[in-house]
Amino acid sequence: MNENPFESERRMMSVICTRSDKQSKQLYCKGAVDSVLEACTHYLHGGEILPLNSQIKEKIYHVNDQMSDEALRVLATAYRDIAVHEDINHGDDEVDLEKNLIFCGLIGMIDPPRQEVPTAIAKCKKAGVKVVMITGDHPNTAKAIARDLGLLDDGGMVLLGQDLDQMSDKQLGDIVNKVRVYARTAPQHKLRIIKVLKEKGYVVAMTGDGVNDAPAVKAADIGIAMGIMGTDVTKEAASMILSDDNFATIVLAIEEGRAIYANIRKAIRYLLATNIGEVVLMVLAILLGLPLPLL
Repeated sequence: MNENPFESERRMMSVICTRSDKQSKQLYCKGAVDSVLEACTHYLHGGEILPLNSQIKEKIYHVNDQMSDEALRVLATAYRDIAVHEDINHGDDEVDLEKNLIFCGLIGMIDPPRQEVPTAIAKCKKAGVKVVMITGDHPNTAKAIARDLGLLDDGGMVLLGQDLDQMSDKQLGDIVNKVRVYARTAPQHKLRIIKVLKEKGYVVAMTGDGVNDAPAVKAADIGIAMGIMGTDVTKEAASMILSDDNFATIVLAIEEGRAIYANIRKAIRYLLATNIGEVVLMVLAILLGLPLPLL
C-alpha cells in the first residue's frame, strides 16, 4: 500500500491499495470537500458512475454547509482505478494520481467539547483573558463550535486563511482585537497571528498538539503542548506540557498563577509599609548627625 499523506496545503490524503487479485490497484482519497471535489470528474450514485457537473457540485456544497452548521467536521471521499501503466510513486517528477476521481460521498464527524470548557471560557472573559480559536476546519463548523462554547459573541469576527493572505500586518493588526475565530488556516497563519498579537502588547499563550503547531507554540510567550495527544516535536518546542489535554486546566493554572502573583505583591507592599518608617528614621538621623536611633 502506498500513501500520499495529508498536507495542509492540499487538505487531502490518499492511499493506493492492491486488490485481492493483485492484478489491479485503486486509489482512495479523503479530505476537505472543496479540495476533493476539484479533483473529481464523476460521482457515484445508486451504483452508477455519472459525470460530475456544476449542479451536482452545488448540491454537495449545500449538504456540506448544512452538516457544518451542525458543528460536524465534514470529509469528502473519492476513489479511482489505477491503470497498469501509471506510476504509483508520489515523487516530485511523478504523475499526480489525485485527479479524475470519482466522488463517493460526505462523512460527518463530531468531536464534542468537554462539558467544562464553556464554563472555563466564561471565566476567561471575566478575567480579561481573550480566547481565540485557530482551526483548519470549514468556517461554518468553526462558527457552530465557537457559538456552542460561548466564544463567538455578537461583536466577534470569523476570518479565513485566504483573507489573511490578502491582508498586510497593519490591516490584520487593525482588526485582530475583534477576531475570535480563524478558519481554514495553514501553519504559517498561526505564526503570523501570534506575531501581530505580540506587537499589539498581548502576552500570548498558544496550545496545540500537531507537528504543524510546533513553530507557533515555540513563537508564543507561553507554548503549551498536549501531553496525551501531542507530538514529540510540539512537546520539545513548548514551555509547558498539559498532562490531561484539557483546556479547563489552563484556566485553573491562570487562576493559580494570578493568586501567586497577588500574594507576592501583597507581601512586598506589607514589607514596604512596615519598614518604610524605620528606613526614613535611620536616613534622617544620619543626615542630621544624630546618634543611631535604632540599635
